[in-house]
Amino acid sequence: MSSSTGHGSSAPQPARARDVALPSLGLAGTLRWMWTQLTSMRTALMLLLLLAVAAVPGSLVPQRRAGPEVVDRWIEDNPFWGPVLDALQFFDVYTSAWFSAIYLLLFISLVGCVWPRAVKHAHALRQPPARTPRRLERLPESGVVVLEEGGPAPEDAVRQAQAWLKRRRYRVEYRPEEGGASVGAERGYVREIGNILFHLSLIGVLVFMAYGGMTKYTGQKIIVEGEGFANNLVAYDSFTPGARFDPNSLQPFSLALTSFDARFERQSEAHWGQPLDYTAVMEVREGAGGEAHEEILKVNHPLSVDGARVYLVGNGYAPVVTVRDGNGDIAFQGPVVTRVQDQNFNSMAVVKAPDARPEQLGFVGQFMPAADDPTGSGVQVSVDPELLNPTLILNSYAGDLGLDRGVPQNVYVLDTESLTELNSRKSENGGITLTPGQTHQLPDGKGSISFDGVRRYVGLDIHYDPGKWGVGLFAVTALLGLATSLFVRRRRAWVRAAVGDDGRTRVEYALLARGEEFGLREEHLALRAAMDRMWPVSAPDAEEHRPDPSGAVAATAAPRAPHADPGITHPASGA
Repeated sequence: MSSSTGHGSSAPQPARARDVALPSLGLAGTLRWMWTQLTSMRTALMLLLLLAVAAVPGSLVPQRRAGPEVVDRWIEDNPFWGPVLDALQFFDVYTSAWFSAIYLLLFISLVGCVWPRAVKHAHALRQPPARTPRRLERLPESGVVVLEEGGPAPEDAVRQAQAWLKRRRYRVEYRPEEGGASVGAERGYVREIGNILFHLSLIGVLVFMAYGGMTKYTGQKIIVEGEGFANNLVAYDSFTPGARFDPNSLQPFSLALTSFDARFERQSEAHWGQPLDYTAVMEVREGAGGEAHEEILKVNHPLSVDGARVYLVGNGYAPVVTVRDGNGDIAFQGPVVTRVQDQNFNSMAVVKAPDARPEQLGFVGQFMPAADDPTGSGVQVSVDPELLNPTLILNSYAGDLGLDRGVPQNVYVLDTESLTELNSRKSENGGITLTPGQTHQLPDGKGSISFDGVRRYVGLDIHYDPGKWGVGLFAVTALLGLATSLFVRRRRAWVRAAVGDDGRTRVEYALLARGEEFGLREEHLALRAAMDRMWPVSAPDAEEHRPDPSGAVAATAAPRAPHADPGITHPASGA
């Protein structure tokens, strides 16, 4: 019975793809395939590159860890891109979900790459050297020597060759054979150990970098002579914590600046006044009840205190002033940290007295350690970094300083836009010029300001990173592993001895490189020379196989392309 369609009668059709039963991976097969892809070295390299690319936004946009107020201002200034980038966690790059996912996948990929190789190599270390091939002459470097009558028996010759190979750091195995014996030797296993050590070290670097990134902190603090600092959050001028930083983990140490000494160039006119050395004498207390002791802090010579590193990164002058308000009360008294502007320590000074009454007072101007008017124009500048003629030149203002609004302000900036000017060089009241011991009365009975003296201050950077030692250790082991894998050569050698048809001992030998042939010829020459020293080699055969002075080997020892032979284990076949 036939059936018809609108296009004519049907004809026999070949088997189509839909008739072929395709195997199904299933859940287990799919997971196995995904694991294989993830743990390939190609995937690990791609993830490493992706991690580097993912870190780029962290240097392009401000990070919330470093300064939340900067991030808030950036978002306000960019009303479109700010919320978008915030939603994508671009202001918290190193703690974002996508950066953490890449980091975790890279870690898993490296572990998946290295662990099977380590297990396989550990198994190979327990295996004997590769079996002796039947046709040694087919290997790249090979040769034959025939011993003179009265030479050692085949078994003794093989034992002597075995001893020589062991002295060359080969792992050897003696093998009795019919009519003689052979020895298999292999060295260079440490090459793969170096390779594995390199990759394990990379994993160690990743682990300790992650640990350090979560627990470390960096803070900055300015300390004036005679003042101190206790290691707690509120004492820092700025503080950058790690992703999982715990404030309770801060080490309870304290620092105080006893004195500060600066030496400047005084011999060369061309370099006059350039800094030569800065020395800060610090009083250090480690732990809650530690005894105070003195330490010397210099540039590039940090202090180590309870696991934290303290660096000297800046210094300057802090003029001591006293501000009295219109009621005659002290509204501010103490050192004022100035911002250094050039190598002669011309410095910006800002004084804020929010407690002054009836109006708050503010001062802004210059501090000069060695004030002079070198041009005669009436404008003073500092001509030397040392305290030769300390002078404070200020403008004064009255009004609301804005400190009572709860909005943080830069201590080195005075916003004078909404303030009333009291003193300046351009006003009728003139500017304020003070030397130590002088006092200036403000106009309209607003108060006074006195210049009491000058102290030095230092700027400190305090770093704590518990993961840096692990990173450093594994970086060193990674370099050692890399050097080992690059410079150690894998070598295999075989020596077989048997009694020839003429009754003399006939010794065959061959060498094979694992992966490359650099230095294999030199190893051949060394083995051949050792045989000449150990045994009385028959003269005709010695002429045929002894290396010539140019470093070449006779025809039977010349390199040959290896042929497929069931008795030969090639480098790609493993140990």
